[in-house]
Amino acid sequence: MNSSLDGERQGATPTGGLLLQGKTALVTGAGSGIGRAAALNLARAGANVCLLDLIDERTEDVEKEIRSIGREAEFFDVDVSDPGRMEQAIRAAAERFGRLDVIFANAGINGTLAPIEDLTPETWDQTLGINLKGTFLTVKNAVPHMKTNGGSIIITSSINGNRKFSGFGMSAYSASKAGQVAFAKMAALELARYRIRVNAICPGGIQTNIGENTNSTKQLDKIRIPVEYPEGAQPLEHGPGRPEQVADLVLFLASEQSSHITGTEIYIDGAETLL
Repeated sequence: MNSSLDGERQGATPTGGLLLQGKTALVTGAGSGIGRAAALNLARAGANVCLLDLIDERTEDVEKEIRSIGREAEFFDVDVSDPGRMEQAIRAAAERFGRLDVIFANAGINGTLAPIEDLTPETWDQTLGINLKGTFLTVKNAVPHMKTNGGSIIITSSINGNRKFSGFGMSAYSASKAGQVAFAKMAALELARYRIRVNAICPGGIQTNIGENTNSTKQLDKIRIPVEYPEGAQPLEHGPGRPEQVADLVLFLASEQSSHITGTEIYIDGAETLL
């Protein structure tokens, strides 16, 4: 888990073997940020990787980079909130590689940030559709392909909705992220009989491009409560984390090194939410 060690950065165990040799991983939201970093990390650890995202040259670049390090990769154009496209893409991924062992349900948006009275049903549905329904559809369609061999499902939740509630205007986002943690716990119990582990990760501030799908409204000014953080609001590193640090956690949860961990949420925020 120490990303400063070259062997671990390449996904190697202390004995030099690959943690995920012969396994297949599926990553949603794979074109950028945490999804991209995780896809590359899983590939370095020996996995072939299915990349699910909307058409974007960034995802195609990830596909090429994985192939350049000697692993197989396949990009599937998909909207995670679309039941038909998700069922088709995950079935095609399983057929392409013959198995699914690791599922990283990572796709998500911040959506529209607005006071509850100004948030439209349509924008609420969009945020929960991608974040929460998308997680459900990813897991639902992956389970039939995992029941024989078992495996690991990792869900990207957030500190918001679980340990932080000062993201004003983020009621839809926070509701979706809290829902993901509850869903992970339910799924962990239900799927334990198939040796499928399910965990949620809760990142704090991470250097990603999620701002591209964030729509902050002017109405936020009327509900903001001044929150004064002490100096050093991100105590561990005095700044946001890096996608590669989250990717290291994903790799740990994907591997047998976490074989007895299921049904839990793990915070990765540099103590940001302990203040």
